[in-house]
Amino acid sequence: MTTRDDTMVWFDFGGVLSPPLAELFAAYETKTGISPAALQAAMQAVGDDLGAPPLAPIELAQITEREWGARLREHLAAADPGLDLTRARLETFGEQWFDGITVNTAIAAALRGLKAHGLRVGVLSNNVVEWERFWRPIIEPAGPLDAVVDSCLVGARKPDPQIFAIAEKTAGVAADQCILIDDLEQNVRAARQSGWRAIHFRTNAQASSELSRLTGVAAVL
Repeated sequence: MTTRDDTMVWFDFGGVLSPPLAELFAAYETKTGISPAALQAAMQAVGDDLGAPPLAPIELAQITEREWGARLREHLAAADPGLDLTRARLETFGEQWFDGITVNTAIAAALRGLKAHGLRVGVLSNNVVEWERFWRPIIEPAGPLDAVVDSCLVGARKPDPQIFAIAEKTAGVAADQCILIDDLEQNVRAARQSGWRAIHFRTNAQASSELSRLTGVAAVL
């Protein structure tokens, strides 16, 4: 039985609807031989070159995936000239990064449960234009969404307060009607400062329990 509720629950993609980020970096190392530490350092270096946080230039569509990947390759090679980059398709990064990745089934089930009880659900993600065709199929098991707010399409990214205002306008709800589930503490803090309720995702059980408490919908794991 469904009930009417004006609550809008926003799920992060990377690390919430997808496996944890540590698992994604480990999977990429298996595919390419590039360690998480080396890759993260290269991402940081690209951001530093452009005077921005590590992924901001590509998550705001200020540079293309191909340019970003080429910059990654340059920094990886400079940091470790002996590193074998022949398996890494850095200029088309998203295709290789998301290959073999599947949805977090517990959180997908929680999303469907909320929807079945009359709550509205959406994805609020820092993401990349060229990656949409890869990450969208991953979350299909979660079912239909009421809204998607993607940083690369709206010109703002978490934790910028502007993206929370955009999400509210997109959904047609007030700040106190929004709940964010995100694995990054800085994004959770920013959401709360914008008047949202928010859950810092650490485990499926913990996040589902907190979500049940905030919404009154029993968790489905």
